Amino acid sequence: MKANPKVKADPKAEAAAPAAGGKGKLLIIVGALVAVLAAGGGGAWYFLHGSADAGATEEEAPKKEHSKKKKKDKEVAPEYIAIEPFTVNLQPENGDQYLQVAFTLQVDGPEQVEVIKANMAKVRSRVLLLLSGKKASEINTVEGKQQLAGEILAAVKEPFDRHGDEQEVSDVLFTSFIIQ
Repeated sequence: MKANPKVKADPKAEAAAPAAGGKGKLLIIVGALVAVLAAGGGGAWYFLHGSADAGATEEEAPKKEHSKKKKKDKEVAPEYIAIEPFTVNLQPENGDQYLQVAFTLQVDGPEQVEVIKANMAKVRSRVLLLLSGKKASEINTVEGKQQLAGEILAAVKEPFDRHGDEQEVSDVLFTSFIIQ
C-alpha cells in the first residue's frame, strides 16, 4: 500500500513523539547530574577521610595506631568543680574595697575532681591569699581578669604534696565577679 499524500498524520501522534524525546533527554541530564554529584561526594569523602591513612607506609602504620591509642587513653572528658564564692578585702587604693568572686575549675577527669575536693582547704587558702593581695585597678579590666584567672590556675596546679604531681586543671571560669 502506498501512502496517501493527501491524508495527514494524526496530530496527537506527532505531539507525543517530541515530548517523549524531551523526557528522555531530561532523564539523561538528571542521571548525569546525579552521577557527577555522587562522584564529587565520594571524592570529597576519600580526600577528607581515606587519604589520611592511605599514604602511611607499613612501618608508619603501627606508629600511627599506637599514637592514636595513646591520645584516646589520655583524652578524658573535662569535669567541672564549682568553688564556693570568696569575699575578700582588696588592697586599699580609694578607701575600702572588696571583691566577691565565684568560679569553676575545669579539670581533666574524675580522678582530679577527687584530688581537688580532698584538698579543698588548700585550694581555698591559696586563692584567698592571692585575691587579698590584689588592688581593684588590677582586676577590673578584662585583661586583669584574664591575668587573675591565670594566676588562680597556677596556684591550684601547684602540687599539694612536697614531691607530688601537679593537678591537671585546664581552666578557671568566672561565674561571678563583683568589686565594691
